[in-house]
Amino acid sequence: MAVFVGLIAITGITTQDVTAMPILTGIVLAAAYALALNPSGVALGLGEKVDIFCIGAGDKTIVLMGLVFLLAGAFYAITIDIGARDATVNLGLTFVPARLLLPGLFLIACFISFAMGTSMGTITAIAPIGIGLAEAVGLSVPLALGIVIGGAMFGDNLSFISDTTIAATRTQGVQARDKFRANLLIVLPAVLCTFVALLFVPIDTSSAVTTDAYNLWLVMPYLVIIGCALTGMNVIAVLGIGIATGCVVGLSTAAFTVPAMFASLQKGMSWMQELVIIALMIGGIVALMRVYGGIDWLLTRLTANANTPRKTEFSIAALVSVLDISMANNTVSIVSAGPIARELGAKFEIDPRRIASILDVFSCAFQGLVPHGGQMLTVAALAGISPLAVLPYSWYPMALLLFGVLAIVTGLPRLSGTARDDLVGAPQ
Repeated sequence: MAVFVGLIAITGITTQDVTAMPILTGIVLAAAYALALNPSGVALGLGEKVDIFCIGAGDKTIVLMGLVFLLAGAFYAITIDIGARDATVNLGLTFVPARLLLPGLFLIACFISFAMGTSMGTITAIAPIGIGLAEAVGLSVPLALGIVIGGAMFGDNLSFISDTTIAATRTQGVQARDKFRANLLIVLPAVLCTFVALLFVPIDTSSAVTTDAYNLWLVMPYLVIIGCALTGMNVIAVLGIGIATGCVVGLSTAAFTVPAMFASLQKGMSWMQELVIIALMIGGIVALMRVYGGIDWLLTRLTANANTPRKTEFSIAALVSVLDISMANNTVSIVSAGPIARELGAKFEIDPRRIASILDVFSCAFQGLVPHGGQMLTVAALAGISPLAVLPYSWYPMALLLFGVLAIVTGLPRLSGTARDDLVGAPQ
């Protein structure tokens, strides 16, 4: 993963163009490097390493992510072709004050991600609206996508039903509501800072709205997809229903014929094909990293100096952060770091609610910043830009990272009572 990030960064710096190194080319070169390596003292055959790579690429999480990418592309294409995206954007431009458009986009993404418990589901629903909004008012598209990622990571970090919340609480043996209270006091300042910063971004909507551009019937696909998401429905089902609704709306308004509808679906999925391949390659590389001992090496090195409570908290934060940067999966990074974090916390009598919060905060902060993460790759693919172009505008994850560090330095928040270890089977 260091080779992959290095190739993109070095090429971008030397050419003054962050898109100079294609993402797929970079990840293929990194995979080739990974296949050339061997564990210490062991010589694996190329066939064995390819088998390991393929098993990792076929992990159910990776395959599910690929399905989400394809369906998200299909939904995006359908909504563009029937005029749903433009109608939704102009509806917002008509009824929402200009200075509240960007903060409103952020808060909507926060609300939906908290209700859904998934950043990817939020991004697939809201990113097209963010792109359309930016294009309508002449704003930076990367800025709008950075706002969407920030809102998506809010719920990924804080929601009761988020995978990261489940992983953090299960590994530390605490209740979700206890972790929520500890987490909330770190998150709220980050949300407030992001909201205020967005208020100062100038927007001119005077020429953006056109008459009869916001037919409510055209907005229906977004209303349906958001409504389904808020019920807690599986993201695959949400996208499927959204696509079906878009098809019905398009046919009813004569936006396309049946053959053209199928062509639109194919077009959208083709936009995401490269992203699916990248996800498979990353899954294979991470599998090789595990077999080579890279993950165990990180676990050992990053906790070696944990000899005081504060140093221990920083070690736990560094561990889960580096794991997330390496594996581009915040849930897996928490699951990997959680047992060691629990052991270190018990040694120095650190409240497990606090440890669960640290694990979740830092993993989600970096997940919203890594250019090879599913969140960045998805919005970049939808907009046809480099994920590195979005990175400078991912303000909320940056703020979350800052207040996470401040929480460790100050020892805040201080929690009352004791954590209740009521999760049967939680790792000891």
